[in-house]
Amino acid sequence: MSKVTFAFENMDPKKVDEGNVSGDGDIGSIMGFSGFGKKARTFDLEAIFEQTRRTAIERSHHVLEEREKQMDEEEGESSKSVKPPLHSQRGKSAAASSRVRDSESSSDSDSDSEVIGPPVPPQHPAPEDDDDELVGPPLPPGYMGSTAHSDDDEQEEDNDDDDDDNPVKRIPGSHEITLQHGTKTVSALGLDPSGARLVSGGYDFDVRFWDFAGMDQALQAFRTLQPCESHQIKSLQYSITGDVILVVSANAQAKVLDRDGFNVMECVKGDQYIVDMANTKGHTAMLNCGCWHPKIKEEFMTCSNDGTVRTWDLKSEKKHKSVFKPRSHQGKKVTPTCCTYSRDGKLIAAGCQDGTIQIWDRNLSVHTKFHCRQAHAVGSDISSLSFSYDSMTLASRGGDDTLKIWDIRNFRKPVNVATGLTNYFSMTDCFFSPDDKLLVTGTSVKKDEGNGKLVFFDRVSFQKAYEIEVTNASVVRCLWHPKLNQIMVGTGNGLVKVYYDPVKSHRGAKLCVVKSKRKEKHAETLTQDYVITPHALPMFREARQRSTRKQLEKDRLDPKKSHKPEPPVSGPGRGGRVAAHGGTLSSFIVKNIALDKTDDSNPREAILRHAKDASENPYWIAPAYKQTQPEPVFADESEEEDSDKEPEWKKRKI
Repeated sequence: MSKVTFAFENMDPKKVDEGNVSGDGDIGSIMGFSGFGKKARTFDLEAIFEQTRRTAIERSHHVLEEREKQMDEEEGESSKSVKPPLHSQRGKSAAASSRVRDSESSSDSDSDSEVIGPPVPPQHPAPEDDDDELVGPPLPPGYMGSTAHSDDDEQEEDNDDDDDDNPVKRIPGSHEITLQHGTKTVSALGLDPSGARLVSGGYDFDVRFWDFAGMDQALQAFRTLQPCESHQIKSLQYSITGDVILVVSANAQAKVLDRDGFNVMECVKGDQYIVDMANTKGHTAMLNCGCWHPKIKEEFMTCSNDGTVRTWDLKSEKKHKSVFKPRSHQGKKVTPTCCTYSRDGKLIAAGCQDGTIQIWDRNLSVHTKFHCRQAHAVGSDISSLSFSYDSMTLASRGGDDTLKIWDIRNFRKPVNVATGLTNYFSMTDCFFSPDDKLLVTGTSVKKDEGNGKLVFFDRVSFQKAYEIEVTNASVVRCLWHPKLNQIMVGTGNGLVKVYYDPVKSHRGAKLCVVKSKRKEKHAETLTQDYVITPHALPMFREARQRSTRKQLEKDRLDPKKSHKPEPPVSGPGRGGRVAAHGGTLSSFIVKNIALDKTDDSNPREAILRHAKDASENPYWIAPAYKQTQPEPVFADESEEEDSDKEPEWKKRKI
């Protein structure tokens, strides 16, 4: 049916066939059809669709022609070889449009099979064959850009493969910055897990905080403090979350600080009079080392000269968590000089002064799980222990100038040994690179005898792969941050050096080297200096002296200025002034004492000399006791003479 007609005729129930509608004569009136008597409009849907199709074809044909004209103008003379395909394209498109017009005049049944829309250009094949074709006009003859690009990609891939095979090329040693901690040895370094802040401590008791994002090229620390007063800093380390810092100093109590340097916790000190160190609550002697647990954020460990390794909980500062007691071959107490956790936190390792390395299971503190008796020379401090990332390999740095690598599954002898690495400090570091292929340590030097070096060893062959001359002092502390890919080094002359690579490193030192120094804020000064003298005004100015005669006449009228000076005193003195030989009261008294010729050899006569005057003219004491004072009776001289004639045995013995 080519036409669709919508018509509503007047449906009278009487005209409906009785066989079809029987007994329902009132349906039309019930349904409301009885009031419709007009015919509706007639729509030819096929004609509407055909008109729309023609309009789309014409528009797409015009758009295609405009695109061809633009391409011809852009290519110009250099693309003449490309024009024939375009002409053929035009011909094909014209033929396609003519076929479309012919199809329009065909029957209605044929129009249903016709494709609606513009024809597909002949230069673009089917989508399934479009994988190898380039989008756009064909390339000019002799163009080799694709092959050259592919060669560059192959070379870059080869270089990447070489970098993967050679771990030395990953060392960030091309650039460096220097942070001035102080003038004494930097004995502790710590970097938070994100790499945003660095903390350094030294023999000068100071702990300095460095913020890479907040520093400029002046490279100044934003905070300096002395958390342990007059004690050298032995170790600094951020927790695994980076919110607190463990501070191990030369006293017996470790401290925990927050990121801004405020005190969070201080470990308790033990009783030094108890023999068994397991029965004390804390350390009783100087600390040597300390570190955080790699998995549990509240647990940390310290070792001390009291011969114990103790674990602590951040929430309970009144008592340690567990105690590990290293023992020598004879069962005697030995001093642990360094300690560390394995990467999974299941093992605890300690290096001791007798050259042994002892490893415990973290949950079993009585007996050692691994024990190497002669790891380093006896009496040399093992300065550092470090587990590899697989927790199967252990590196040890000894005071006997050696660096050794161990397989803990076969702990009797080292896998490899490097000698000739001078070590003068009890905290010289050694550690594995982030890819676990290199082992790094520092060397010590005496003053003015060379440069301290940072030495890199290949883990498999244990050959020296690379070295960096740091400065003319010992290299003590060093660490390699895996996220930043930067190396921090603490030296014996108070410097902290940060080594980085502009391409291979991230953030860290790269953030502060690009910032220019802040200009110092100077106080506003006057462009011209003014001398303010308030008495320079005429109303305050004193009269000028015109002649000395008038000044002398004026002074003569002044009683103070015209007073004649007193002449020197001659004789006994007068007017309250003493003679010239002494102007003080003491000299006057001495003089009078020396001139006094009275003889006081008989005190009785000296007292009775004034008795007659006192009795006749009492003045000081007698009037007060006039009514009650008894009459004094003095002994006669005859009695004294009789006493001299008494026998010796009657005389009073003095």
